[in-house]
Amino acid sequence: MNPLTHNSHSSHHFFLACSLAALAITTAIAAPPKHPGFSTNYMDRSVSPGADFYQYAVGAWAKNNPVPADQSRWGSFTELAERNWYLVHEILDQAAADAGSAAPSPRRQVGDFFASAIATNQIEQQGLQPIDETLRSIDQTASVQDLFKVLAGLHERGIDGLFGAGVSPDEKNSSIYAFELGQGGLSLPDRDYYLSAKFADQRQAYQAHVAKMFGLLGDTPDDAKNHAATVLDIETLLAKASRSRVDLRDPIKNYNKFSNAELFSKNQQIPWSAYFAGARLTTNSGSLNASQVEVPYEIVGQPEFFDALENLLRERPLSEWKTYLRWHTIHASAPFLRHDFEDENFAFFGKVLSGRQDQEPRWKRAARSVDQNIGEALGQLYVEKYFPPQAKSRMNELVQNIKAAFFDRLQKLDWMTDATRAKAMAKFDRFTQKIGSPTKFRDYSAIEVKPNDYLGNIWRASSFETRRQLARIGKPVDRTEWHMTPITVNAYFSPTQNEIVFPAGILQPPFFDFTADDAVNYGAIGVVIGHEITHGYDDQGRQFDADGNLHAWWTEADAKAFEARAQKVVDEYDAFEPLPGLHVNGKLTLGENIADLGGVAIAYEALQRALAKDPAKRVKIDGLTPEQRFFISFAQVWRTNIREAEQRRLVTVDPHSPGRFRATGPLVNFQVFYDAFAIATNAPMWQPIEKRAKIW
Repeated sequence: MNPLTHNSHSSHHFFLACSLAALAITTAIAAPPKHPGFSTNYMDRSVSPGADFYQYAVGAWAKNNPVPADQSRWGSFTELAERNWYLVHEILDQAAADAGSAAPSPRRQVGDFFASAIATNQIEQQGLQPIDETLRSIDQTASVQDLFKVLAGLHERGIDGLFGAGVSPDEKNSSIYAFELGQGGLSLPDRDYYLSAKFADQRQAYQAHVAKMFGLLGDTPDDAKNHAATVLDIETLLAKASRSRVDLRDPIKNYNKFSNAELFSKNQQIPWSAYFAGARLTTNSGSLNASQVEVPYEIVGQPEFFDALENLLRERPLSEWKTYLRWHTIHASAPFLRHDFEDENFAFFGKVLSGRQDQEPRWKRAARSVDQNIGEALGQLYVEKYFPPQAKSRMNELVQNIKAAFFDRLQKLDWMTDATRAKAMAKFDRFTQKIGSPTKFRDYSAIEVKPNDYLGNIWRASSFETRRQLARIGKPVDRTEWHMTPITVNAYFSPTQNEIVFPAGILQPPFFDFTADDAVNYGAIGVVIGHEITHGYDDQGRQFDADGNLHAWWTEADAKAFEARAQKVVDEYDAFEPLPGLHVNGKLTLGENIADLGGVAIAYEALQRALAKDPAKRVKIDGLTPEQRFFISFAQVWRTNIREAEQRRLVTVDPHSPGRFRATGPLVNFQVFYDAFAIATNAPMWQPIEKRAKIW
């Protein structure tokens, strides 16, 4: 479920011809860190690979790289992201030097936004003025209908509350965009934080935090305490009505198509007409005006959540809902307000929930904000400077090699019948990839970006993105669009578009290295490519057909065969214990674990083909065979040090397994891994053959 406002795809524009003397325009720029590439210096060769392969591959790195004070975890992804932020810092400082001048352009918008974010004196002087009008609108609501009109405006500006709403391709008609509604309205990371005894301390700290924030607004101590109790009570009731993250992984159960009449009649206490009016949506094409968007139908993810919400609206007084929305306005705005709000927000969400000791430097927080709000404008500047054409060419070559290996595996699977295989092959034939950055960057010129209005910039950017998304309801899907910004160190698979996407940010060491041997590259970016391809055929992706539609295209026998093999993956990861008594959730992480398993298998096969074509490359480097370097490179990609609070949070909310288990979990299922390091059957790493998982 995408939120109604996508801050990661926001925007801005315009100018303010004012003196910027009071704004801190430049910030000290340090030299960027070195590329965190593959290195045998990361290894701990005193440990046998058969005893603890993770320690063998990354033990020295783990010892010498504690988590920085301003981070909750540290690993290859964060190391590379850190380097990217330093490159971005230089771009931003140069752009900010021209803030408030010249005509609107990506450089100008990026510079003005960054200038507003680092203008701390201006932010302090503004105090609560940026949110005063919004708080007044909440306070002045006289009915639930009024409240829902206000809620629509909050959602438009990226302020969460009550439920989630968004626009995405219709999963059963993926060629058009649909309006979606789903559970939401929580401030803590997951429903378990409200309902599980293991998070009792965090709940207590959360309530104290909410009271402090109300106090900063000017509430008396007693009122602040009572308001915090109200917020926790309402959010706990919403949490009880919410599905678990495992249940949210079932695309069939979370697809419920409603006509407008069905939606409006099913929960009559929910004033949908007021919400739609506030969001400038209409269900009547005959009365459509230029500012409205017609909604032909809705996809409701969790209908029972709205049944519970209807009861809560009936049972709880309006004053409590006003308190609840007041809180969500403070919560969403705090990182962009004066320092006492920002510091208290970090004290709970940074320190208590993630274990971080210090905030990141102001410039980096500002850079993240620019990326989250006008990311393609920043990405355009980044790609022009740091993503050479030859990188894209080499990546396309690697993708083709990995695709060829996967294609052959599909043809040879011994557990799949021909009927399902034919449809799987048809899906694979339609598969596409995007590399580096969009062919056409998003135009943010409709947004007014002011160099002295930080929160205003964020809200205008969010509103722009919300209106852009809503305007697409019922229209054809834009298949050129990206859902990650170019500087992002990550990649993704889109089931409705049947494509994999690799931003420029990840196409650097340790993932992709021009100077490295094939074994290192196939063990890193090769596995990432294979991982994203396999997502099209994991427990969720396999339910989407060649056209990207949610459709049962498997025979019953093949579906059962897949599920039996997937259960071995669940069982393996359920046994992993990152902290004493804390186990990985094998069902929550199943899709990512299947993708890791497939990625390693496909990339290893592609490496063997590359070595067969050029036998001269089959040599030892640093005393290691290509096969050994492949597996070590893969493990080094997942090197991670993490704080305990963050580990507990991620095991609860993250569909990815902890780094240590991503580094080794797939490998113990492959005989070639044992052969590469001569690992014997009595070694701790050895997995009995009958327990090994093999899917793709």
